[in-house]
Amino acid sequence: MTSSFTLALHGGAGTILRATMTEAREAEYRAGLARALHAGYAVLAAGGLALDAVTASVCVLEDEPLFNAGRGAVFNTAGTQEMEASLMDGRDWRAGAVTMLFGPKNPILVARAVMERTEHVCLSGDAAARLAEEAGLPFGDTDYFFTQARWDALAETLRLNAEGVDDGDESRKHGTVGAVARDAAGNLAAATSTGGRTAKLAGRIGDTPILGAGTFADNASCAVSCTGHGESFMRRVTAHELSARMRHRGEDLRTAADQVVMGDLAEIGGAGGLVAVGADGSFALPFNCEGMYRGHIGPDGMAWTGIYREDLVATAL
Repeated sequence: MTSSFTLALHGGAGTILRATMTEAREAEYRAGLARALHAGYAVLAAGGLALDAVTASVCVLEDEPLFNAGRGAVFNTAGTQEMEASLMDGRDWRAGAVTMLFGPKNPILVARAVMERTEHVCLSGDAAARLAEEAGLPFGDTDYFFTQARWDALAETLRLNAEGVDDGDESRKHGTVGAVARDAAGNLAAATSTGGRTAKLAGRIGDTPILGAGTFADNASCAVSCTGHGESFMRRVTAHELSARMRHRGEDLRTAADQVVMGDLAEIGGAGGLVAVGADGSFALPFNCEGMYRGHIGPDGMAWTGIYREDLVATAL
């Protein structure tokens, strides 16, 4: 059963500056995106649910230290890591989210546990970690989550902040991973996971765990996962706004996606992008900064990936 399904994902907006991206590093990012695309594809090609597909894709991205989620999460001003994740099922608007979380290797699985094992939508900190333990989810220690690149990014960001300097390197400041899918039965789902912003205040909550801001799914319109300057996505309720433009204004997916990213977010200085898939299987991958790690895959099983403003490239595993 391989007809009419679509999966798209992102590994964060605000990529490594093109001038400093090496060929080998680019190949690593594309390979990571391709692995995540194929994880979701395997679910969809077998007739599985969109919700299971986006969960599988995001788990792969959380396990890859290159991306700011799970094992590659950034550090806050206290030198610790606080992770966030959410997912939403477009069939019935069920959702789960976590914030200020450390310990579980895959925060997206904890968010799903919130949805499936509690009557709540969002849990934070110790409560979310306890739920993960009860669900038998795998945990990692500080060594598992530590990456030298993220630690160095914290030191550099704190130094520049102290000097009042903005070098324009968005890749050091933020990043998120996410996936959206339409399955063969026409169901939509979205999932998002992040370590937040480098040098954020401890306790800061971004757009990722806030439904309608960083994540949203509705079978009647679209599924959306956002990445970028979270405060801007919260202020414009970006993910839901995209859906609302489709439902109330009759806009197609790409028109609505371009408006919220290039118009609404840009209007308030919000850097970032999103991936979205529509009820008709169409997809959109807009961003308003230098680049966004992104990709999509369909029934033919060919993974397409992109980083900067070039055409997407067919990427083999």
